[in-house]
Amino acid sequence: MPQPPVQLEPVTPDPRKLWMTALILVVIMVVGAVAILGAYRSYNRKQATSDRPAMNSNRLTPEKDLPLVRQDGGRAALLDLSGKVILIQVVSSAQPETSARTNGVMKRMAEEYAANDGVALVSLVVDPGPPEKALESLTAAATALGASLPKWWVGTNQAELLHKYVKKEFKAAIFPHQEDGKWVFDTSLVLLDRNGIVRQPVVPQKRGGSPYVGPFDFDQAASWDERGIKTGTERSNAGELEALLVKTIDILLTEPVQKQSDSKAPLYFLGAGVALAIGGVVYFVFSSRKRLRNP
Repeated sequence: MPQPPVQLEPVTPDPRKLWMTALILVVIMVVGAVAILGAYRSYNRKQATSDRPAMNSNRLTPEKDLPLVRQDGGRAALLDLSGKVILIQVVSSAQPETSARTNGVMKRMAEEYAANDGVALVSLVVDPGPPEKALESLTAAATALGASLPKWWVGTNQAELLHKYVKKEFKAAIFPHQEDGKWVFDTSLVLLDRNGIVRQPVVPQKRGGSPYVGPFDFDQAASWDERGIKTGTERSNAGELEALLVKTIDILLTEPVQKQSDSKAPLYFLGAGVALAIGGVVYFVFSSRKRLRNP
């Protein structure tokens, strides 16, 4: 036989338990905020004195690879240089004087690391001309630079594609274009570490605060020298930047090559931590509600 319905009495929450639950949640949030703030300040103090090259958000992957035609007519891609420290510049075959300063730096870096197979140099030609003239332009640019394979590539792609790639993937300050018949582009050098990540120089601040992070812009450094800005050392601003470039490359050569999965491990741990935190809060809320219903 069916049982008669049970008459349930409405539950009257205990205000003291509600206040206690709210207080515990507030304490958890405050403690978490203090811990995060402390960790952030500690990180900033370490970064202020660290000279470890800064990481850009961009990374060379199969989806972001750049196919090239090189000065020998062969086809290759930047990803073929995986595992090496790659120093990249943008040049014009018709206007080598535009990148005169970085041309000189590239030559000196080629000499500095001539015996080190872990360093590769790449010059990207923004004005290859029509396809039938591209190889001629590359050969002329390689000759002018003194670039020879396998250490130093001089390569190009379709002009439109190359220009977009330089602007998007290398964060160039200027989109390569022509003004009054002359090519205008960012002459800053781009440095990729052994894992294909764009890295930038870091200069710790002697008086504390956030370190200076900027591009390897030798034209800018030369302009500082012309304005009489001193470095506090015997070297010029351009000389200091070149010394910093060598130091940065040497640091990157000591860093290990990581698998793509290894680089994502911190994200997995972060996701797991967030999931556990959310699960803990949900469990705590439901437990609190259960206690209120069963005083």
